[in-house]
Amino acid sequence: MSTAETDVHPTTHDVSVVSGDMKLEVVVIPVSDVDRARDFYVNLDWRVDADIHRDDFRLVQLTPPGSECSVQFGTDITPAAPGSAQWIYLVVSDIESAREDLVARGVEVSEVFHEGILGDRFHKNAWVAGPAADRGSYGSYISFSDPDGNTWLVQEITKRFPGRLDPTTTAFTSATDLEGALRRASAAHGEHERRLGQPDPNWPKWYATYMIAEQKGGELPS
Repeated sequence: MSTAETDVHPTTHDVSVVSGDMKLEVVVIPVSDVDRARDFYVNLDWRVDADIHRDDFRLVQLTPPGSECSVQFGTDITPAAPGSAQWIYLVVSDIESAREDLVARGVEVSEVFHEGILGDRFHKNAWVAGPAADRGSYGSYISFSDPDGNTWLVQEITKRFPGRLDPTTTAFTSATDLEGALRRASAAHGEHERRLGQPDPNWPKWYATYMIAEQKGGELPS
């Protein structure tokens, strides 16, 4: 193989010829006790999509609330050591409410933390206590592990970076996400009315504009 051939980057193809979506559907996590793992995730209110038994084979699939991606585990489905899945991301709109819910379900979960420098989220001894100073989107975390030690990183995202969502679609994946968006729109609209010096009778349109712009990572109304 020539140098010219090895230098060709595989992503330089014409993207216009790519057809269809390619969505992340399932993440496989390694566990040692299928029933114990199933009970743990069911306790988190994750939906059971499948629990298949065939002779000595077993496969369980569950989906976190509001997620389009599921997890699978079972018997003889991965050579990875139980507990070796680390820092799998879950995203929430309110990190403190998410922590309260996990604690109420009996899960051992970290305190809310943020990074001192980029990358500290992956090193427990470097975590800085408390949410991000400005409570900025992407900045606050909690962490917990399942009984095998597979570790989840829960990140608070309230506004997506530009380009992170399809600009032609807007959707809320759960009632909790919609509630959080409404609360943020309400607070921002209160500031808007204070600047106006009077009530805004067209608040439904303002709310809708704010919530769509926030989710798409666009410029927020003021």
